[in-house]
Formats: sequence, structure tokens, C-alpha cells
Amino acid sequence: MSRTKFVAALTMTTALGVSAASAADLAMRPYTKAPAYVESIYNWAGFYIGGNVGGSSTNQEWTNTANTTAFGDLSPGQGFRQRGSGVFGGGQVGYNWQANNFVAGLEGTLVGLDNHGSVLNNVFGAGLDDRFSWRADWMVTVTGRAGFAVQNNLFYVKGGYAGVNNHLSVVDNVPPFTGSGAQSNWHNGWTVGAGWEYGITQNWIVGLEYDYASFEKKNYQLAGAAAPATYAFDARPVDIQSAVVRLSYKFGPLVAGY
Repeated sequence: MSRTKFVAALTMTTALGVSAASAADLAMRPYTKAPAYVESIYNWAGFYIGGNVGGSSTNQEWTNTANTTAFGDLSPGQGFRQRGSGVFGGGQVGYNWQANNFVAGLEGTLVGLDNHGSVLNNVFGAGLDDRFSWRADWMVTVTGRAGFAVQNNLFYVKGGYAGVNNHLSVVDNVPPFTGSGAQSNWHNGWTVGAGWEYGITQNWIVGLEYDYASFEKKNYQLAGAAAPATYAFDARPVDIQSAVVRLSYKFGPLVAGY
């Protein structure tokens, strides 16, 4: 082999070796994981469950419709109205759908109330002692929600069905005519409200909400042991107004790494 051919072969071999070494270096470079994907828009869609606590007031009314008892002091057409306030709280469960900034959902709530009161009858003057007591003790709602989302903020309105358990009683323990009676009824009605929620994370949500609910009349028989005599009333919670702080946990969506 001539000297010229030997030099050319050596040069080619050296070049191939350098290329192979460079390729090996490239293959052995450490793998770097891509950064996790983070959503730029807060996602309100999904199933959620949570609790709420606040205060409420009940506007209660009852009007006598029939009285054939000896102890009853009211005549048909006479009655009372009273407002009582108390602690209000329970739970909520629901589901949201989202299209761009618009959010729609369905929600159910079950809450307990501490709204009650009592009135001493003075329709016929001092000395008469029909004492009426009432309470609205628990309520359920099933509502639709519609809202507008601005990143982690959701402003919404709601409306739908409301029902409440209501109790009315009377006691007269001053002779010569004494007696007592009580009855509970379930009142159907409707509710509307509005609120604001804030997504702390993709799963935890806090909020504030105000609601107004109104209910149907029901007939109450308070003659008690005097039956079949009647001491009957048309009664209802005219309205229940509430304001609560809410905390909910939303199941998904979960943010995955890529």
C-alpha cells in the first residue's frame, strides 16, 4: 500500500471513530422530564359534596279556622304572625357542567334550623293564656344553578323546590278550662338564591350564599285530648331567609403530569 493510500485510510478510520464516540455521548445524555401540565382556566365541572353553616330567620303565621273547644281562646279569623331566628346549617351535594365561562348545575341540600318562637294570646285581654309555640326544624332543597366563571371565581343564581318540617302547639293550663294540642306538617314550597364561590384548589371550594324560600299553608288540628272538638288553624312558614358560608370538595378533574 502506498503511503498516500495509508494516510487516507487512517484519516477515514479516525473520523469514523470520532463520529461513533459523539453518537455514544448523545445517547448517554441524562433524560429530563417535561414540566407538568397546568391548566390555565379553572375547571368547575364535576361532582362535589360539602357543608354549610350560617343563620336564618322564619316568618311564621297561624290563623284559626274552627274552634269548638272550651279551652281555645281564638275565634275563626284570629291568629298571629311572628319571626324567629337561629343557627342554620347542613350539607350540599351537586354536579356542575362547564362550557367556556358558563357553568350550569344541579344541587340538593339538607339543613337543620333552630328557628322557633312562642306567643301568649291576648286577643281577649289580660288573663287569657293560650300559649302558642312553633318551630321550623329542618329543610331540604333541590335546585338548578346557573353561573358565570371568572378564573377561580364563580358567580351564580339558583332556584327550585324547597320543603320544610314545621311544628305548631298550644297549651292552656289555667282553670276552669284547660287543654293542649300539637301537630307537625311537611310544607312544600320554592326557593331562589344567589352566591359566590372561589376555587382554592381544583378540589377545594369556599363560598357565600343567600337564599329565600316560601311555603304553602297546611291545616293543623290542636284540640288534643278535647277531640272530636276542633281547634283548627291554617299555618305556614311564610318565608325562610338564610345566609351561609359553604365549603365543598370537588371530585376531579385531576391534573396529570406529561
